[in-house]
Amino acid sequence: QVQVVESGGGLVQAGGSLTLSCAASGFIFSTIAMSWYRQAPGKQREFVAEITRGGYVHYTDSVKGRLSVTRDDAKSTVYLQMSSLKPEDTAVYYCAVLGDRYYWGQGTQVTVSS
Repeated sequence: QVQVVESGGGLVQAGGSLTLSCAASGFIFSTIAMSWYRQAPGKQREFVAEITRGGYVHYTDSVKGRLSVTRDDAKSTVYLQMSSLKPEDTAVYYCAVLGDRYYWGQGTQVTVSS
């Protein structure tokens, strides 16, 4: 079955960096786009970034230039490198893959202190 597991969250000061990882299994990783979403307290889940099977990337405007999504098909893992973090980046970050439906991980908490 499809599984995605996020890791790497934590507490960081504003201006700091973190790298999130998402390990996937249960499907042919190299053939499918992978996405990152986040959900801040009291807000709806929102799109953050996507990397297609060909390595093309898309970002929501608020993270452009600060977050970078990459993938390692040999490891079936997608990464979200985050730098110049802001308190408004505080959220639970989710990895997602679209198969017959969206499959989500359990999320990893990122907290940015001011």
